[in-house]
Amino acid sequence: MFEIKNISMIYDSDTDEKLYALGGFDLELPDTGLVGIIGPSGSGKSTLMYCISTLKKPTEGSVLYNGREVTECKDDEREKLRRQEFGFVFQKHYLVPYMSAMDNVLVAARDRSKEASERAAEFLKKLGLSEREFGKRPAKLSGGQCQRVAIARAMVNNPKVVFADEPTASLDHENAFNVMKILKEYSKDRLVLVVTHDRSILTDVDMTVEMWDGMVSKVS
Repeated sequence: MFEIKNISMIYDSDTDEKLYALGGFDLELPDTGLVGIIGPSGSGKSTLMYCISTLKKPTEGSVLYNGREVTECKDDEREKLRRQEFGFVFQKHYLVPYMSAMDNVLVAARDRSKEASERAAEFLKKLGLSEREFGKRPAKLSGGQCQRVAIARAMVNNPKVVFADEPTASLDHENAFNVMKILKEYSKDRLVLVVTHDRSILTDVDMTVEMWDGMVSKVS
């Protein structure tokens, strides 16, 4: 599904103190499965995810998605691709403060149909929210509950790829492992990429990409 060729990301490229967030490497990712991208802070793992997902354009190299070089697509084409085929979970939940938990999930849905509402409710329940919490605004939810709402939002459209950047960072161990179980189930016929520094949540992944100083140090 994804083929990454000689990818590099250089910040401050016009100065003498260039910062290589990605140092130039190749990587192939499967069509389906749960993939963990792990490394310490500053290793380049989040930058890699942003480049793969078209949120950032690498300084050099290319990203191919189903044979299409998305790094060369126009902004509106990348936006359409993200909207139709990708789902995102960020370190911060970015929920709309004046919307309920349910409405925050449905804001990413293609429509407000009964089927979309049923999918949203199903994901919220799987992620441990009760029906009485569906109507609560983010300020009335815990940080962990807000993050789980954000995870449901990422999956409500049944995207082909879910990009999750530290999705369990604000969760306790029980909820973290439940989230990973749900992502594993979702990845049976889709691709899920999880960026994390916590190796303990990657016990059931199909592939692990280890990063160090902007390079892939190991793939297993």
